Amino acid sequence: MKFLFFITLLSMIACNQESKKNAADFIALSERLQYQESNEGLKLKSGKFSYDFRANQLPFKRAVFLNASLLGYVSEIKAENAVAGVASPEYIYSEKIHNLIKQGKIQNVGNEQKYDVEKIISMKPDVIFTNYIASFENTYQLLKTNGIQVVFLDEYMEQKPLEKTAYIKIFGKLFGKVETAKKRYRDIEKNYNQLKKLALKATARPKVLANEMYGDVWYLPGGKTFTAHYISDANAEYILKNNTAENAVTMSFEEVYAQSGTVQYWINAGNHTSKKELLGINPFYAKLEVFNKGKIYAVTAKEKGKSNDFFESGVVRADLVLKDYIRIFHPEILQNDPLTYMKEIQ
Repeated sequence: MKFLFFITLLSMIACNQESKKNAADFIALSERLQYQESNEGLKLKSGKFSYDFRANQLPFKRAVFLNASLLGYVSEIKAENAVAGVASPEYIYSEKIHNLIKQGKIQNVGNEQKYDVEKIISMKPDVIFTNYIASFENTYQLLKTNGIQVVFLDEYMEQKPLEKTAYIKIFGKLFGKVETAKKRYRDIEKNYNQLKKLALKATARPKVLANEMYGDVWYLPGGKTFTAHYISDANAEYILKNNTAENAVTMSFEEVYAQSGTVQYWINAGNHTSKKELLGINPFYAKLEVFNKGKIYAVTAKEKGKSNDFFESGVVRADLVLKDYIRIFHPEILQNDPLTYMKEIQ
């Protein structure tokens, strides 16, 4: 009996060691995204989804993208020629992608209201990249049934700016741009950390309000969201800095008003172009001290029609986003640098 117990114990230890070894083989870019490489190919874990790409599948030559945000990574590693199709091109900012569409090298495959599934199937793409949307599960299954691999990458759920940027490494591996992706990540990471250090030279930490109201509700970024991280790294104080939510926090105007008395900056105030427009939407804004004496910024500096590059290249270029916030909160530090994505509302 003791012998059996001893054997069982050794087996358990061996299993535990093997589990640890297997887990260690995966390199984590974030809690949501891990990968493992071998001579056989690339294994990927993205949220609750797992993928096993064989070596002979890579690099991808014909990919379909259903989200403009994911194209930011493709543009950053200059792999646009591997894009065969896109959805909702009116929301895509990249000029090169639009030129390829005009040349007929990239096909329009519909939009989130109705993807042109037959067209996608007839194109025979190597892969489809998209954020996972539960209501489209039937569409995903139909595509998979027809032999098309659908890869879900939910970069929008990443709350740490550089971890969101790190998705570029996966795109580098999938599109044969490994060294380019590594270099771009290193450069962005270096710039980000240098800017973060530069922001610490500021003597004051201004108080910051973010986002706007929809109806009677103000949807503020939680204290652990990427917006809150940007504010902190830019050496400013977010009004919900002690909040621990990684998603939006809902508050009434009265609740926001009670906490905003000393706010100097209001950021991410929608895509509005003037204070008059803001008041037309919600006249209560006029009661805010920051509305009357502070500065208000919207993410509108790189808009083109329905597209906004903040939600495309800005997903990857965490350094440029941070630079904008530092320029806003501490103009004395970066006074000669123009804003990239943000624009003041007058």
